[in-house]
Amino acid sequence: MIKELIIYPDERILACGDVRGFDESVGRLFDDIIETMKHHNLDALSAMQVAHPFNMFVVKKGDEYIEFANPRILQKSKPFEAEEHSSYYPEVSAIVPRHEKLKIVYEDCNGNTCYMDIDNDKHFAAMFQQMMDFSLGGTMLDRIDKNQRQRILDALEGKGLMPQTGDVCPTFSRKDYFVSFADKILFLMGLSLLTPLFKFEKSTIENIYTFDKIAFPVVLLLMAGFFVYAFYESKKYKQCSSCQVGNNIGVVIKRSVAAIAFAVGAYFLVNPN
Repeated sequence: MIKELIIYPDERILACGDVRGFDESVGRLFDDIIETMKHHNLDALSAMQVAHPFNMFVVKKGDEYIEFANPRILQKSKPFEAEEHSSYYPEVSAIVPRHEKLKIVYEDCNGNTCYMDIDNDKHFAAMFQQMMDFSLGGTMLDRIDKNQRQRILDALEGKGLMPQTGDVCPTFSRKDYFVSFADKILFLMGLSLLTPLFKFEKSTIENIYTFDKIAFPVVLLLMAGFFVYAFYESKKYKQCSSCQVGNNIGVVIKRSVAAIAFAVGAYFLVNPN
């Protein structure tokens, strides 16, 4: 049976409970979900999206419709950003942070415990996680920047224009890799200042000091790369909550000053000459 889809702002979407008894009604509901997916050409659909408050959903993988009851994510890695849509928010598109690699446990329509590893299939992984958001009493909009979320909700209520996907900055930026790598190098530079506390051989101390001499310009180059990429993002996205010049300058100054301080400290504390 084709079910009626729940559409925002119907809050029945936010009430969910685990499946406790696996009788014939569970299989029939899964069948109805799949039939509704086919009718509306959907890649994923949860029981709550058809007004049944149970932790169960179906995700399409190729031509197969995979049924999940009471799913849990055990491990996740390989973050990425997915452009997502949902039948709950008609005509809404948002960039949502997800994980490509997942290890999950769930029950099938008969209540049997099953395990699955998801990897190298970003679309399936994103759809699974979107359905998990419903199971946890939220939606995909709860995963995005609060300013972007509010603009979308205002537009849905007729209080503004719907932001285009390319108009808002992503919640995760590649410029963060520059900062992450720089922070790791700075940590090692700071750790090297403890060298005088240990009785290392001269060759070891020379190697540590060589690292400090190389690490210092590397950090400065990473900060330069960070600022250039941040500037690129500020031009690319019309509405951006994380690309403000002041914020980026603060990141660059903070880490550059730390690199200078550690380099000076290494010259006086680690330098074997």
